[in-house]
Parts: sequence; structure tokens; C-alpha cells
Amino acid sequence: MKKIFLKLVLLCLCLWRLDGAFGDDDEVTSVSVTEGDSISLNSGLTEVKDDDVIQWRFGDENTLIAEINVTADRFTVYEDVLDGRFRDRLKLDNQTGSLTVTHITTEHEGVYKLQINSVRKSFDLNVYYFDLSLYMFDEFVSVWEGDSVSLNSGLTEIKDDDVILWRFGDENTSIAEINKRADRITVYEDVLDGRFRDRLKLDNQTGSLTVTHTTTEHTGDYRRQINSEIKRFILTVSGLKSVMEGDSVSLNSGLTEMKDDDVIQWRFGYTLIAEINVTADRFTVYEDVLGRFRDRLKLDNQTGSLTITHTTTEHEGDYKLQINGVIKRFRLIVIDEVTSVSVMEGDSVSLNSGLTEMKDDDVILWRFGDENTLIAEINKWFDRFTVYEDVLDGRFRDRLKLDNQTGSLTVTHTTTEHEGEYLMMYSRSLSSKVFRVSVYDSVHCCGPTEAVIRLVLSALVGVATVSIVVYDIRSRRAERDQAHIHTSGSIEI
Repeated sequence: MKKIFLKLVLLCLCLWRLDGAFGDDDEVTSVSVTEGDSISLNSGLTEVKDDDVIQWRFGDENTLIAEINVTADRFTVYEDVLDGRFRDRLKLDNQTGSLTVTHITTEHEGVYKLQINSVRKSFDLNVYYFDLSLYMFDEFVSVWEGDSVSLNSGLTEIKDDDVILWRFGDENTSIAEINKRADRITVYEDVLDGRFRDRLKLDNQTGSLTVTHTTTEHTGDYRRQINSEIKRFILTVSGLKSVMEGDSVSLNSGLTEMKDDDVIQWRFGYTLIAEINVTADRFTVYEDVLGRFRDRLKLDNQTGSLTITHTTTEHEGDYKLQINGVIKRFRLIVIDEVTSVSVMEGDSVSLNSGLTEMKDDDVILWRFGDENTLIAEINKWFDRFTVYEDVLDGRFRDRLKLDNQTGSLTVTHTTTEHEGEYLMMYSRSLSSKVFRVSVYDSVHCCGPTEAVIRLVLSALVGVATVSIVVYDIRSRRAERDQAHIHTSGSIEI
């Protein structure tokens, strides 16, 4: 069995460091389990010592759920905390201090922190709805919504008698095919209600498949079959949304209408913040769980989409939507400050990352426009520096430069097509910066500030010019008067 979610965790570690979330001193272990099963979180001890104090805590609030105090001869599980979600589910090993959670549900998904005296460990537990043994696969791929992703066939060159099929989803729907014998390359864009229309590209040399302008609808199971050999990919597409602080933002469920047996849950991090149970006719928002969402959450009773109003930076983070057994993920970026930059058309403009030097595992993404299109990327972990020049009809072709020390981005030979908002995402602090670039020509100024400056300068130049002219006229008049006086004096003699 391939370890599907260990690969997922490794990828996430490459993209977004976890040490900021758990503390620099913590050792973090990622573990996965199927709903209904049990899991043991290993303390690492072979035997508890006489003076040991061991505490197990859970979640963002660090709620104490189990404790061992050997000196006081106390072994305690706190089953009734957190609305009783751990009731009858916790077992402490009185020899090692390890903790077992039984009959697991998604409510038990989250971060478990172990402290043994001054030593700390953390376990990031993921709970899934299906038997992991059913998911034998070869490669896990994760991408942000709107980006492109290439699924590598594994070939360097297609042979003359090769037949390559690409299939998608539970129904194994054919979406692309290469038949070298028939000299046929085909993409089936109109299947599955057209979700792949204008989005599929086949490499006619290797048979690799690229999906462009991805949406969360493209999340799923892809199979590449070459003759009788099958390779499987699991692709997850996470929604990326940005909003100005104070505005509202909607996270789209993807449904046009809910079914009678749908159960929909929205989570912020691991905390349940909204829920729909159509069978029970229950629409619930848990606004007071974290406080930050009070009077800010709205559920669409037709589609199950979630709207957050009056956003603040406290609402920035990862949101998870679960519809029955299907999971979709969103990252919300709340912009509290925009740096305005102006440049004359034809000149270059540099967008400063704010870093003096990148670290070895840093990741920086540069995005542009309302669709947050990825235009440049630095992944120090893989030593990869990439500019995506051909996106957006090639408007950035031969114009992007990345500083490999600071991660700053320079756009050269600017035109008005490069005017807009640039978003920088930085993995280490999960932070972002936004630059609003204005491009102006020699005739039209780019903004009110420059306009005022130019007006003032023009006025000053005008005043200076008038002053020089007046001074010149007065000087000439004075010289003429002086000459006249001198002439008159001579005549008198």
C-alpha cells in the first residue's frame, strides 16, 4: 500500500513550514487514520519515571485531555472537555504514557501536543473517510486553483506502437488519448459536463498531460495507461481567495443545489464553524466557538456556500469544506495593506519581498490579477526558480526577473497590460504582501499623488520662469535708464 497521506504531508511541509504553528522546540509527527479506527500516539518512553509529569493537550486552545503525575500517583483522562468529543475514547498507557484515541471521527482531527517534563512533541492527526488501502497510487500532486499542473507520463519518448490513455474519476472517464499507430492525439474536453474544456494539453513526445486553469472540480484520481501499464495520480486543487480587510468574501461549495441527504461542514483549521444537515433541516453557524466569526458568517441555504463579512486578518487561514465524504480546501488571504507603485511605460519596476536573504526551505509565490494567476515561484527546498511567462496570453514573456537571494520580482519593459495587483505569498510566516502597480505614459500621469507633485513642480517652474523674465525686463529697463541719464548729462556740459 502506498502511503498516500504521508506524501501529502511531505508536500505540504515543502510548501508551508509547520514549525511556525507548533513552536520551534517541538518535534512534529504527521499521522493519518481512517474514520472509525483507533490510533496510538507514542510518547517515545519505554517506562515512566517516578518524578515524571506527562500532559496531553489538543487543538488550538491547548485543551488538557490526559495527564500522568507519577509522584501524585495520578492517571487522568479528561473526557468531558470540548463538548465531550473524547468521551469513552481515550486510553493512557500507564507504563509508557502513550495515548490511544479509539473510534475516531473527524472531530478528533487536529494537533495533539505531548509534554514530558520540559520535552515537547506534537502529532498532526488527519482523519479520512475511506479505507486507505483502496488508494494505491504512484504520485500525489497538489496545486492552487487557477494554476496549471503537469502529470508526468514517465516516458522520455513515445514508441511507434504505444497507446496512451488518460482517465479521470471514479468512473474512469477517458479525457485524453495518444495512439501512435493511428497517428492520433485526442483530448475529450466535453466529457463530465465540460469541466476540462480548453484545459487539457498533451505532450506529443512524452505523453504527459497538463491541466491548465485548474478549479476544485479537477481534484481527483487520474490514471495513465500505457498499453497494459497503469500509473495513478491523486490531484488536489485548493481554492485561493484574497479579500481586502473589511470586505466580504464567499467560499463557493461548487454546488448548484443541495440534495436531500447532504451533510455539509465548514471548518477553519480544525474547528467546526458552520454545518448543514439537509435531512434534519438544520443550518447552523458556530460563531462563538472562536469568537472572531461572531456576526460574520452566512450560509447559502441553496448551495451551502459560506460568506464571511467584515473580514479582518484574524480570518486569514485555511478553510475546509466537507460535503458528505468529499473534501475541498481553501486558503483565504486578507489584505490589510497595499503598497502602491508607479512606473512609466517602458521602464522596469521592482517589487520588494522585504527579505534580505532567503532560507534553504523557503517558498515564495508571485501572483497577478483578479484570478491570482501564478507568474513566478521560488522553491529553495528543490532549488527551483521559475517564471511562468506564457500565462495570461504571454503578456509577461521575457519581462520577469527573480532575485535569487531576496525573492524580489522585477517586471521589465512595462506596458499598461502589467498594471494591476501583485500578490506575494511567503511560506515561512504564511504571510502575504500586495503591490498595486500603476503604469503611465509620458502624457498621462498615473495617479493623484504624482499629479499633485507634477502640478506643484510645473507651478514652481512657471513661477521661476516668470521671475526670470521679469528680472530680465527690469534689468534691461534699468540699463536703458542709466544710459539715458548718462547721455543727458553729457549734453549739459
